[in-house]
Amino acid sequence: MSEREIVAFRGSGDLASGAALRLWRSGYRLLLTELPHPLCIRRTVAFANAVYEGTMKVEEATSVLISDPKQAPEQWQKGNIPLLVDPDLSKTLTLKPDVLVDARLIKKDRGDTNRSLAPLVIGLGPGFTAGENVHAVIETSRGHNLGRVFWQGSALPDTGLPGLVGGEGIKRVQKSPADGVFEAKVAIGDMVKEGDLLAVVGGNEMRSPIEGVVRGVIYPGTRVTTGLKVMDVDPRGVCEHCFTVSDKASALGGAILEAILAWNARGSAPQPR
Repeated sequence: MSEREIVAFRGSGDLASGAALRLWRSGYRLLLTELPHPLCIRRTVAFANAVYEGTMKVEEATSVLISDPKQAPEQWQKGNIPLLVDPDLSKTLTLKPDVLVDARLIKKDRGDTNRSLAPLVIGLGPGFTAGENVHAVIETSRGHNLGRVFWQGSALPDTGLPGLVGGEGIKRVQKSPADGVFEAKVAIGDMVKEGDLLAVVGGNEMRSPIEGVVRGVIYPGTRVTTGLKVMDVDPRGVCEHCFTVSDKASALGGAILEAILAWNARGSAPQPR
């Protein structure tokens, strides 16, 4: 496998996008896939936003929405990252990717990713078991093992709790209070104080429980359900963080690179010592 081979990403939210950016910078040809209506909230650093806008720039890389995998080589030649709406990978697999990264952060095994999909299949976070449904698993939980590559076993199970950022966990992540159409009252990059109006869903107001900068907002007009994550307020209050890839996403990208290079060097999964 050469550095110019194809790496497909299943999912293109902020963590997938930040990871993909590191591979793009390293010379890989990427193909991203998404849902017809992406639910990512950190849209300023998510290539998934190309589904809504046609193109999306994250730092210095641009993703372009395509409708047919045959259009991918043209975008690669231009230095872009093609993105397909292809939840079941039926279009993507016609390009025979050398690596498939399942970056949907599924939490639990959905039974739709397996090692037969590509010569090397990598899963991010819980829901995958190395040696069973994927070749390698990468830890996504913040802490000592973030970004560690596992060739046997699984990542830590999902706790259901958001990781701490600036000392805040549950309070920084805003979930929809009702079913309905999401109406944002603030934009990504806005500074808010405790009690400020953030959004309205089905007539229900969402007010910020903390002070900080609005880091994530689901696409306005999206029909949401009760409990769906729709916003993120970062208590660190650094506006620039809203428009650049996070440390966590970069760590995951480095781990994917490690997994690919280790696999290439040995032609198989590295054996434990």
